[in-house]
Amino acid sequence: MMLFKLFLPFAFGYFLSFLYRVVNVAIAPDLVREFGLNANQMGLVSSAYLLTFALCQLPLGILLDRYESRKVSAALLLIAALGALIFAFASSAMGLLIGRGLIGIGVSACLMAAFTAYANLLPSQTLPLVNGLQLMAGGLGVVCASTPVQWFLTWGDWRLLFQGLAVASIIASVLVYSLVPKYKVSSNGESLGQQLGALWQVIKHPRFYQIAPLSVATQGVFGAFVGLWSGYWLRDYLALSESQTAQIILTMAVAMTAGFVVLGALAAYAQRYGISAHIVSVSGMLVYMCSQWVIINEWSQWHHLWWGLSGFFGTSGVLMYAYLSQSVPKNLVGRTNASLNLCVFVVAFACQWGLGVVVNLWPSNALGVYPQVAYATAWLWVLGLQALALVWFFYNAFLGKLR
Repeated sequence: MMLFKLFLPFAFGYFLSFLYRVVNVAIAPDLVREFGLNANQMGLVSSAYLLTFALCQLPLGILLDRYESRKVSAALLLIAALGALIFAFASSAMGLLIGRGLIGIGVSACLMAAFTAYANLLPSQTLPLVNGLQLMAGGLGVVCASTPVQWFLTWGDWRLLFQGLAVASIIASVLVYSLVPKYKVSSNGESLGQQLGALWQVIKHPRFYQIAPLSVATQGVFGAFVGLWSGYWLRDYLALSESQTAQIILTMAVAMTAGFVVLGALAAYAQRYGISAHIVSVSGMLVYMCSQWVIINEWSQWHHLWWGLSGFFGTSGVLMYAYLSQSVPKNLVGRTNASLNLCVFVVAFACQWGLGVVVNLWPSNALGVYPQVAYATAWLWVLGLQALALVWFFYNAFLGKLR
């Protein structure tokens, strides 16, 4: 019963968080037509969510170590509802930007609040699996942002969609506050200065700066494509129809949902035999990078297969949350997770906007479609970023610094 009351409210909130995050893949063509946005502007509007989300992570980590997760998450979800309403009634690109920014603030605690509550209320050996189930709820948000949203848009519009999301956010806030069990917060006696000092201890911890860059790079790039650019790639680069694009994104979303659960369960199982979660995570990230290379070079026309593999193994980096959570005292779990999440969303923001900046270096045609070389160049840049992070990881591994 406790797991039911603990998991379901957080899972619903995180479902909404991911739906907000990736819904622009489906509505981007409508926004471009209505507001005349170019690739740079569309990237900025969409990534505003990621920027404000990232800026919230450090104060969020401190809040989660001072107050119960249910209180923090419930309050912020009301801000998400306000942002959704502003977005729904926007009359300019600035209105879209402000709405997306408020949504990012409002859902910034959906994952970290859940992880912190789980770490305080559940046995440590269950964390990889439960965290994976939580992330699966986010994957379901991606699933709903593909074909179901496309179906909704056949009889409603994007403004009505965001009005509905505002109502759902209010419901999520009520559920989190009323159902999630209470727990004792161990750091209430610490001053803000002491907690900021502890935050610095987390950031300079060897396991954090040795392992985090690879997880951050792959998750950041994955977030940029799931949140916006996968649709552009499929529609513009491969010249697929809206229905074909939605079907491939649905395949990626379903694979992503499965990846959260299967890889989490695999990491939990491997720990029984002394295999650390970060080994499973890095192996998956290697496969994810290989799938990107195949997609960029169009070595295969099996789009569902390679985008499915990309979705499944693109989730590998999140296993680092459970690994790092088990490496620090419980009163630092919130700040450890939030620090990693901050880095992920800063990179995701930079990639999602930066990809638009690079693509916009080439002129679009009369239909607003950019040339293939623009997309290929942009993706190769972010793949190079992941390759550098991989080199850093193996540099530390071969020196024997990783434990």
